[in-house]
Amino acid sequence: MTISDVIVMGREALWISVLLAGPLLAGILLAGVVIGIVQAATSIQEMTLSFVPKLIFIVVALLLIGNWQITLFIDYIERIFLLIPVMLQ
Repeated sequence: MTISDVIVMGREALWISVLLAGPLLAGILLAGVVIGIVQAATSIQEMTLSFVPKLIFIVVALLLIGNWQITLFIDYIERIFLLIPVMLQ
């Protein structure tokens, strides 16, 4: 296994991380901005008002894209495991 192979594996690992975490983090960010604007407009500064919608969003998002995320992660892990014999040579 060469250095370029390690770099490719590292790049792929980072890309998989972005694909797994990106949609959830982007959704939470969007929900937080919307909730922050509503809180600023109404002068309501209740902490649960910002926490509960984000939690609901995460649950719904995981129900919608969780299967895709698990499939993506399992495929990546299988590719890594198949490379173990190549790495040991």
